[in-house]
Amino acid sequence: MSQTNPTIVRTRFAPSPSGPLHVGGARTALFCWAYAKAHGGSFILRIEDTDQKRSSDAACQALMHDLRWLGIDWDEGPEFDGIGGGDFGPYFCSKRLDIYHKYIDQLLDEGKAYRAFETPQDLDAARNDAKRQKHNYRYDRSALKLDQATIQAYLDEGRPYVVRFKLPNDEPILVRDEVRGEVTVDPKEMDDFVILKADGYPTYHFAVVVDDELMDITHVIRGQEHLNNTAKHVLLQDALGFRRPVFAHLSLIFNPDGSKMSKRDKDKALRSAVREENIQSSPTPTISDETWQWWSQSKDHQLDLDDTVALADALNLVLPEIDVDDFRRAGYLPQVLVNYLALLGWSPGNDVEKFDRAFLIEHFDLDRIIKSHAKFDRDKLLAFNLDAIQAMSPKQFRDLWYAHCREYHPKFVEELSPEQFDMLAAANQSRSKTLDDTVKSSQFFIMADDAIEYEQTKAVRKALCNGDPSGYDHLAAIKPLLADLTDWTKDAIEPVVDKYSKEHANGKLGKVAQPLRIAVSGSTVSPAIFETLAILGREAVVNRITRCLANRQQFLDTSNA
Repeated sequence: MSQTNPTIVRTRFAPSPSGPLHVGGARTALFCWAYAKAHGGSFILRIEDTDQKRSSDAACQALMHDLRWLGIDWDEGPEFDGIGGGDFGPYFCSKRLDIYHKYIDQLLDEGKAYRAFETPQDLDAARNDAKRQKHNYRYDRSALKLDQATIQAYLDEGRPYVVRFKLPNDEPILVRDEVRGEVTVDPKEMDDFVILKADGYPTYHFAVVVDDELMDITHVIRGQEHLNNTAKHVLLQDALGFRRPVFAHLSLIFNPDGSKMSKRDKDKALRSAVREENIQSSPTPTISDETWQWWSQSKDHQLDLDDTVALADALNLVLPEIDVDDFRRAGYLPQVLVNYLALLGWSPGNDVEKFDRAFLIEHFDLDRIIKSHAKFDRDKLLAFNLDAIQAMSPKQFRDLWYAHCREYHPKFVEELSPEQFDMLAAANQSRSKTLDDTVKSSQFFIMADDAIEYEQTKAVRKALCNGDPSGYDHLAAIKPLLADLTDWTKDAIEPVVDKYSKEHANGKLGKVAQPLRIAVSGSTVSPAIFETLAILGREAVVNRITRCLANRQQFLDTSNA
């Protein structure tokens, strides 16, 4: 490496901007960031956009937004939201082609790489032939048999080609890894792999080696799925005269059922629901028939994010959180997600589980990375989030929930007065595991009075129809008392309902409160009843009681059926 000071730790996170940031990628970025900070070094963000067909600027912006939300800031990298830049740029592979071609030419000149002119069809035929003969395909180096005149003729006519790296020998390849120990790779498991594609872009394997060298990366911390690729990387580093960085490969993240936590989990959930409900055509106008057929005909086809969300909404399906953005939308707190991700493959010791970023930086090192695969326990993450919400001051919760609603549920900000919003936040903090819990349980607050739908459940029918007087009788009797109340506050509403309960329900507040709750919300679940009534306002409460009473006969008929 060309380091001016090789003792300075420099780590990097090099995502491909082809989709949302998976939590596995976020954990990798977190560990790279924490290791650099723990050792007074620098954390570099580099965008590996060598696959131009799959890369997009929108995905790039989204992943940088996700990292910033998690508090994982880069010392060098793309400029974004006030950070980034540096002396080793550009930090996009697509802007470094001249650099890569310089080193490609070096390998070609030294006979360590060569041009191969086979078409994709030629290679497919060779693979199929190997499959028929029941052996693994390995490139046969037929391009090395071409003489220089033929090669030059092909170049002159503009024939497409790739550049392949020539494996140096048949000796075992040794990779030293800080987590896995010494890993030996049999060169027979490899062939002369492509380092420059026909479109002129380097492959990931080549770009990452060149960039790690030129950006003075000292430590490569990444997922275990890259371990097999590392043999290719060290061969390239040796061929180019580069020094090897320290490697550390992290365990995979699995679901509790033992399956790998994958971006395809959401797609699997959608397909399962479609099969169970025997849906044959698109249930939402946002997904065209053409897109539906394309998606339906192959498990390899996946809907984009907008269509995925639209289909889940149409099916009333809650998708598993996989990407960082999923957890943000679901109302998890960034510091909680960072805390939990740190525990997936790393142990702080002493049975410590809850900590902040400062603690992570102080204690993080590679010797405490766990080799065994991690399991993503959503229940545990949810418990962490609940504890964090409960520990907030009312103002902190209100401000966070306000920001969450502004971004994802603007109707709560637009249709509730500031006073109503503040009361609703205060009424829900103690019962919210996520910021979205409050949204889900509070939809009736922003619904039109005539849009309330009453749940057809045993509990609802019992609260409204049973007893003498019944819940309906209590609603009819208390309605005028509430309608005449001029001071519409929790402290004014409570004594009115309490007094009525003592006089007409044997002091059993629930006999009156539960019918009231159903009348105004449509279900048996809401914040405390007096807060609920105060937030809704007198007019809405009276209107909803009136509407509930108007549906009395229909409910009685259903109850008696």
